[in-house]
Amino acid sequence: MTSVLALAYVMNPSGQAATIGHFVAAAGAGLAFLSPVLGWFGVAVSGSDTSANALFGALQVSAARESGLSPELLAAANSSGGVLGKMISPQNLTIACAAVGLSGREGDLLRKVLPWSLGLLLVMCLIVVGQSAPVLEWMLP
Repeated sequence: MTSVLALAYVMNPSGQAATIGHFVAAAGAGLAFLSPVLGWFGVAVSGSDTSANALFGALQVSAARESGLSPELLAAANSSGGVLGKMISPQNLTIACAAVGLSGREGDLLRKVLPWSLGLLLVMCLIVVGQSAPVLEWMLP
């Protein structure tokens, strides 16, 4: 988690996140679908929504502005996708198994939780796409 935050504090002020955001903006409207996936992946790897938001938040906002999407929507989508990645992060699986006396059975727990995480991520992606289009744009302020 510390290394992800350190990377974010190097990438954001140096303009690296904005440069990557410019590249990612080429996805256009597809960025609305990919935004929660990026947050999901960041939290699944780092285990921290705060770290993933620090790392990918500026990238999401930069890409949104470049592609004409709502920066607030993509920043929120990054964080919401991150919440869905929390359930499959290694440290959370370890803590859950240790808390109920199932140490060493983290793989079993991951196999049970992963389909739920991916299914809910797909639902989140579809909601964000709907919010970026006229279908659900009424949900945004």
